[in-house]
This record gives sequence, C-alpha cells and structure tokens, in this order.
Amino acid sequence: QVQLVESGGGLVQAGDSLRLSCAASGRTFSGFRMGWFRRAPGKEREFVVAIYWGDGTTYYPDSPKGRFTISRDITKNMVYLQIDSLKPEDTAVYYCATESPPLSTMWKTVYAYSYWGQGTQVTVSS
Repeated sequence: QVQLVESGGGLVQAGDSLRLSCAASGRTFSGFRMGWFRRAPGKEREFVVAIYWGDGTTYYPDSPKGRFTISRDITKNMVYLQIDSLKPEDTAVYYCATESPPLSTMWKTVYAYSYWGQGTQVTVSS
C-alpha cells in the first residue's frame, strides 16, 4: 500500500524559506514521477513541480516558479520541496503525490497522480 506523508509546514513570515518533506513507502518508486501540488483557499489544486525518481529530472510548470526546488533522497525514500522567499500568496495546503501509471503525459495535472498524501499547511504572514 502506497503511503505518502508530508511534513514541514507551518506559519512563517514573508521572505522566509521552508523545506517540506514527503516520506514515501509501499512500492518501488523508480520509474515514476513524484509531484508537489498545492491548494490555496478557494482555489483548485495547482501543480508546483515534479521529479522523476530514477534520474532526478525535474518538471516545472509552463510558468516556472523559480522559488521552488524539488529534490529526492533515494536512500531514504524522501522527496523535498524547498520554497524560498515565501510570499503570502504561497499560503496553501501542499500535497505530495506519485503518478500511476508511470510517465504520464499529463504530469502537470492531478489526473496523472493516483496516490496522495494528506497535505501539510503552509501559512505565510505579511
């Protein structure tokens, strides 16, 4: 059973940095992308960035968010999202997800990801 558990969220001030973590278990993730999404209040879930577990290739949206950096530690089965220069508009619940089936062409959408974590709240005060 695939499990994804996010952590690292909290209340921070504008300009701060934060690193979110996602602990992944339950299957071999090699061959799949891991993605980070977020949902701000009153908005739909939004793709942030993804990474291919096998070689670390990263996937950014059409309008890349230069303040977001994804990485993974294959020895620990962890995926990280570093967010720098946080802004109040970054306030959202951040979700980790893994795609299934692998290498979907819809990797920028929620439809490519079958397994999700419970999310971690990030609140940025101005």
